[in-house]
Amino acid sequence: MTKKPFYITTPIYYPSANLHIGNTYTTVAADAMARFKRLTGYDVMFLTGTDEHGQKIQRIAEEKGVTPKAYVDEIVAGIQDLWKLMNISYDKFIRTTDDYHMKAVQKIFKKLYDQGDIYKGSYEGWYCTPCESFWTETQLVNGNCPDCGRPVEKAKEEAYFFKMSKYADKLIEYIESHPEFIQPETRKNEMINNFLKPGLQDLCISRTSFNWGIPVTFDPKHVIYVWVDALANYITALGYGTDNEELYNKFWPADVHLVGKDILRFHTIYWPIMLMALGLPLPKQIFGHGWLLVDGGKMSKSKGNVVDPVVLIKHFGTDAVRYYLLREIPFGQDGLFNNEIFIKKINSDLANDLGNLLSRTTAMIVKYFGGVIPAPLAKEPLDDELINLALETPIKAEKAMDKLRIPEALDEIWALIGRANKYIDETTPWVLAKDDSKKERLGTVLYNLAESLRFVSVCLSSFLPDTSAKINEQLSVELTSWDSLASFDGTSAGTKVKKGENLFPRIDVDAKIEELNKLKNENSKQAAHEIQPIKPEITIDDFDKIDLRVVKVISCEKVKGSNKLLKLKVDLGGEERQVVSGIAKFYKPEDLVGKQVVLAANLKPVKLRGELSQGMILAAANDDDTKLFAVSIPGELPTGSRIS
Repeated sequence: MTKKPFYITTPIYYPSANLHIGNTYTTVAADAMARFKRLTGYDVMFLTGTDEHGQKIQRIAEEKGVTPKAYVDEIVAGIQDLWKLMNISYDKFIRTTDDYHMKAVQKIFKKLYDQGDIYKGSYEGWYCTPCESFWTETQLVNGNCPDCGRPVEKAKEEAYFFKMSKYADKLIEYIESHPEFIQPETRKNEMINNFLKPGLQDLCISRTSFNWGIPVTFDPKHVIYVWVDALANYITALGYGTDNEELYNKFWPADVHLVGKDILRFHTIYWPIMLMALGLPLPKQIFGHGWLLVDGGKMSKSKGNVVDPVVLIKHFGTDAVRYYLLREIPFGQDGLFNNEIFIKKINSDLANDLGNLLSRTTAMIVKYFGGVIPAPLAKEPLDDELINLALETPIKAEKAMDKLRIPEALDEIWALIGRANKYIDETTPWVLAKDDSKKERLGTVLYNLAESLRFVSVCLSSFLPDTSAKINEQLSVELTSWDSLASFDGTSAGTKVKKGENLFPRIDVDAKIEELNKLKNENSKQAAHEIQPIKPEITIDDFDKIDLRVVKVISCEKVKGSNKLLKLKVDLGGEERQVVSGIAKFYKPEDLVGKQVVLAANLKPVKLRGELSQGMILAAANDDDTKLFAVSIPGELPTGSRIS
């Protein structure tokens, strides 16, 4: 019988050396879904990968003095190592630098151009390099990127545009007639009301100000905008646009694109419109999950609240981390990560509930039956509740997983674990063991516990694969298929158990938190002393081109509409100049008046927020821009003095 195909994807990740537990959450959730579908008989394609082009990558590589490809190669290897550590069972890992992907994207671009959906124009607006996103003036929040909150920069260049508005009404109609397309429901309403109905602007889909990207075949000074490049991965990974489209024909359209809510707009508006223009089916569902919050906010390096999954795994193990992410984060909503809550959940759910159930069961089989699982020969009505719940658990878990309700599926499994623990208290095996006439009853109780643990193990294998394997090893479980859960008789009497170490040893909460806090403080101190990589060498002739001058600040005020920019009037040896500087976060205007600072005086004038800037104030900042100091001159020097 041919298995039904199931295609699930995560976003392809920007190649950062600092993936945090929030990034990991998406991939772990997708992995649990992929494993569960394989377990229940589907032919699964689980795709993840890395999005490696763009201006930010090129800038970082230049700062490090390496090629962009060399830079991303190293980072991508680290991401793949993390996925191994997290036990991620992806079927394919795509890189946007893969040759087949690049060629397919070029074909897609050319097709859209040839049919009139792409035209050449010029772009002028605000651009966020970290997000690789263009924004209009009205979309900015306090002058910054509305997604990441970081500063944007003015961009003006020749570009190709995609006619988004041409397909807007068609997309609205599709979304409204397919209620399952965008989930949860709140995300659907947000996309329609905030982006589609107010009217879509044509999308800038090429750049000329950098070259780290996929060249446009018929106009090679242009590189294809990162979101067209990145989004196309979902079909290019299947061979679309190549000589072999077998996987595409089998798995497309995708069953689920699993994404964070911060990139939902790209996946629910730009991507479907691209597919409509190409005449291709739309994915069946796009699910936008919430953020993992720490200290009340989204994780970010600049806030210093990033939680490193590698550190957590080192201290608690992979499955403990997977369990917390899958059970405690309401799927589709924001969730909270807190070390104390995390450790307490390990103790209560994993150590007490699951760990003790296995430990007690194997210990009693060893003690009362020499380690051999007895046959169930003396069934009583008390057993039925446990057996019936065990038989219902996989059915309920599958219903929850079909709706992407991962925590609910785990709730059902833990209900069986809880019932099995209660069954021990109700049947009191240690009392039965004192009466030889109740030997068969004792054997039945222990068989029921062993078989219940087999049910737990099979159901858990998609979520906690290492833990499931350890349960199977201790109980010598042989039947691990989903179909074997149709009847409560999969454990073979006469099987020898192998009592092992506790699945999850209890943790001293206060001592472990103190240890983690100490480690965090040490890492913070170390990070505080790290410096940015030295830029590539220059010659003395290069340096001599820079004209640094001593200037005195005559007046200073904030730039209207910006919380970052200050407008300074400075005296340059009798010449008055205006300079716009992004230091408002660190200086009040009155603090700078009268100070002597250093000006890069021969920079080409530019306009920032409509204000002319004739040079740049020199300043020193730490890596995450939480501290900054303008370079000032001790004592008095004549204004206009050259610094050399």
